[in-house]
Amino acid sequence: MQPASPVPWHGVEFFGEHRRLRGGRYALPRGGTMGARLTDRWPVKRMTMRERMLAVVQRRPHDRVPFVMYSGQVPHEEAYALVGRGNIGLLPWTGVVRMESPNCRIETEKLARGGLKGVRATLHTPEGTLTQERFYTPAFGESAAPAPRKQFVTEPKDYRVLQAYFRDVQVYPDYENLDKTLRDLGDAGIPHVAVGRTPYQALWVEWVLLEDLAYHLADAPGVVEETMALMGDIIGRQCRIAAASVAPYVVFPDNITAPPIGVRNFEKHAVPYYNRLAAMLDGRPVYVHMDGDLKPLWEAIGRSGVRGLDSMSPPPDNDTCVADALRLWPEMRVAINFPSSVHLGTPRQVYGAAREILEQGGRSGRLQIQISENMPPGAWRKSFPQIARAVEEFAAP
Repeated sequence: MQPASPVPWHGVEFFGEHRRLRGGRYALPRGGTMGARLTDRWPVKRMTMRERMLAVVQRRPHDRVPFVMYSGQVPHEEAYALVGRGNIGLLPWTGVVRMESPNCRIETEKLARGGLKGVRATLHTPEGTLTQERFYTPAFGESAAPAPRKQFVTEPKDYRVLQAYFRDVQVYPDYENLDKTLRDLGDAGIPHVAVGRTPYQALWVEWVLLEDLAYHLADAPGVVEETMALMGDIIGRQCRIAAASVAPYVVFPDNITAPPIGVRNFEKHAVPYYNRLAAMLDGRPVYVHMDGDLKPLWEAIGRSGVRGLDSMSPPPDNDTCVADALRLWPEMRVAINFPSSVHLGTPRQVYGAAREILEQGGRSGRLQIQISENMPPGAWRKSFPQIARAVEEFAAP
């Protein structure tokens, strides 16, 4: 039985002189001819954004590739007004743990230097204090996280101070936060339930500059490894709490890119945590935020327990395309960031890039298109309608 318009009939494929209209209907030109044939794709009812996103996670049929954005990327109501509430979903980062450190504290204050605005953070522990200075990128202002100019740890002796903080950290469940997020979202999306970064990634992203970390691993590997072991214990506690939640998946916000971590550190300091969480989730997938160049890590990713790539950035921004990811990892959900640089293109170029992504992976049932990295300011008003149009016209996986 054919579903009523405007839901597309995915059990029949039309051919001949016709054109496809919005909503899945077809128009026959005056004097034109048109035919139809059965296909192996069957009717899928029009779904909510929540249903589409869950269908990708759970590997179930869905009516179209989800187009979603991290909450906070742009004002939600403005995005809805531009492309329609049912055409873009929300993916809010959501924590399920509360961390306390009764004997330590971090104080922050605003900072200004050389015309730049920033934030100074001071970590107070029983073993001493450490200071970090970060500055906002002028193009993005305070809408994006500030970049560090000076990190907490600058020399090996600082790790003892940092260890005092990690030893003090206590981890508690906070399922109420997830419950609230689910209520607030309704049918608009799903929560992006996260634990912390794995230790090596957390060190160079949050605590010590990458160049300094490389020197410290060479000059004082013992204290660095000891610090990462303490961090790993905290991550383990977070994973156990997250696994006991109702989250459909759990993501590590690791910002993986091959050059800073390399294959050896990836397999030693990241993969074991992915695999441990995978063993806890009873078939629910582990996602990892991998937003950089991945080719050197392809084999290691394939051997890991990761079953979802979050914010994978295909060409022209990075080196792994959708077709490669789907071919290399048959069980992988591929949630790509629509390439940030393409937002600067013409509407036709944006549409063409979206269409190419869909041609590579839109029939897999494992693709999600996201806005999950920084975009050129204001460019979304031009690009979002083209991405949404490409998704709608492509129809069901």
